[in-house]
Amino acid sequence: MANTAALKPAVDFLDFVNASPTPFHAVHEAKQRLEAAGFKQIKERDPWSSTLHPGGKYYLTRNASTIVAFAIGTKWKPGNPIAMVGAHTDSPCLRLKPVSKRQSDGFLQVGVETYGGGMWHTWFDRDLSLAGRVMVKTANGGMEQKLVKIDRPICRIPSLAVHFGGSVPFEFNKEGQLYPIAGLVEAELNRQGKSEEDLKKEKESEKDDGDFNPLKTPTQRHHPYVIEILASEAGVKPEEILDFEIVLYDTQKSCLGGLNNELIFSARLDNLMMTFCAVTGIIKSVSSTDSLKDDSTIRLIACFDHEEIGSTSAQGADSNLLPSVLRRLSVLPSSSEAESDKSYEKVGDSHDTSTAFEQSMATSFLVSADMAHSVNPNYSGKYETEHKPHMNKGTVIKINANVRYATNSPGIVLLQEVAKRAPKSSYDVRKSGEGVPLQLFVVKNDSPCGSTIGPMLSANMGVRTLDLGNPQLSMHSIRETCGAYDVEHAVNLFDSFFEHYGELESKIFVD
Repeated sequence: MANTAALKPAVDFLDFVNASPTPFHAVHEAKQRLEAAGFKQIKERDPWSSTLHPGGKYYLTRNASTIVAFAIGTKWKPGNPIAMVGAHTDSPCLRLKPVSKRQSDGFLQVGVETYGGGMWHTWFDRDLSLAGRVMVKTANGGMEQKLVKIDRPICRIPSLAVHFGGSVPFEFNKEGQLYPIAGLVEAELNRQGKSEEDLKKEKESEKDDGDFNPLKTPTQRHHPYVIEILASEAGVKPEEILDFEIVLYDTQKSCLGGLNNELIFSARLDNLMMTFCAVTGIIKSVSSTDSLKDDSTIRLIACFDHEEIGSTSAQGADSNLLPSVLRRLSVLPSSSEAESDKSYEKVGDSHDTSTAFEQSMATSFLVSADMAHSVNPNYSGKYETEHKPHMNKGTVIKINANVRYATNSPGIVLLQEVAKRAPKSSYDVRKSGEGVPLQLFVVKNDSPCGSTIGPMLSANMGVRTLDLGNPQLSMHSIRETCGAYDVEHAVNLFDSFFEHYGELESKIFVD
């Protein structure tokens, strides 16, 4: 029988991922959880030195699709270490094109653009719907974003029947044969009470309404009923929608699976699983009232958008976001308790913070958390013989000699010490003791290797970095699989990392 207590983190993750079909929704869900744990929102455009204090918990967002959250130890001093976990909020998907209206052979279709390196054949014959953000007019003449998530199937990409030569292996053209169908022309005409002749006349008689529009309106660029549905979900009128960023998502809910509920079947495991574990880990690490007492570090998570397409954007990991946040945090004034520490170097009557950023980067550590590969029993030969990660056996340390992952041996030693101190999971059959298991992974020499945000962040900031992730199958498929108990493994690992990094940092030092 499944261990109910051990499955609780997995069920909590299911709530998170089911509510998060897009990075915008994932950040919204993270914000709600952080705020419930006492984190306060701050903004990049505001000054921080007078509002951020040791013992405080804060978060900020950029583009509503990237989020950074941190908690400041009560004994923080400028130049001290920052313990970081980085993840990403995006996953491969199909996004509506700027002009998505399509019609062919009596079908209403929508034009889509591929985002990331998805296994697009898995998107055929799935019940798809629409989610994202819409920009709308406000009553005072401004503009704001609204999140939308249509909870019923809207679209489907039909595969070619085998009787007509449907190919094996499945091959298709991403531009010409990846159009989802959204309904029938006749049904839409009946809904409107119009004929095709009426539509032709309307198009011919279209006249300028007097307002200049640099672009065609949303109802001209997309099926009008799509706009109506989005407007209804956003709680606005169709004419109030100015533009949107909408993606397709699978309406089938993520769920527990396997004979003993030991598995998770879900979309977007890569990488909402590690985003969830990072958010939950930092919340757990500050859950007690005195958790930040006597801590001289800052505990931080950063969950970025656009990792699946290279991270080169204003809200990606290769942007200035994390370095600029860390630079501002590194010079934050210490608490009065830390001020009394005579070991802290002063210049004249004031603290010298001119090198605080560089000092913090030299003593900090980044855990780059992105999902890893589990061994696939049907393709066992694709894996290196001694490096076959298994589900529910712990988080996987990812290693690559060509630095596609940023892991090195000092980092492995550090993470082992963190893992030893972590609370054991409810799945652990040991009667006593602490600790969570870890696994190691490298690709075969004759196989390509993916990469993560780890190498780029470590290069940009000079921070010691390690890459890890929970093992999963079918990465980049519309429906992926991982171990249900590994959720708690990763949460406890991150909790321990935040709690113990301050004491471990100086013990594992390589200049």
